[in-house]
Amino acid sequence: MKRITQILQEINSITLEIEEKYPELYQFLDENPITLSNDKAVDIEMFTDYRNTLKEQLEMYKASHKE
Repeated sequence: MKRITQILQEINSITLEIEEKYPELYQFLDENPITLSNDKAVDIEMFTDYRNTLKEQLEMYKASHKE
C-alpha cells in the first residue's frame, strides 16, 4: 500500500506542476484520463503507467517550449 501511495503522490505533484506552470498543457490532461473500473481492483501498474505518461508529456512539452 505504501508503494501505491507514493505513486499517487507523484501523480499529484506532476499534475500540480502542470496546472501551475503550464496551464496550456493542463487543459489536455482531460484527454488522457485514468479511469477506474468498478469491476477491477486498483492496479499499481495502471497508476505507474499513468504517472509515466504524465512525466513523458511534461518532459516533451518542456523540451519543445524552451525559452
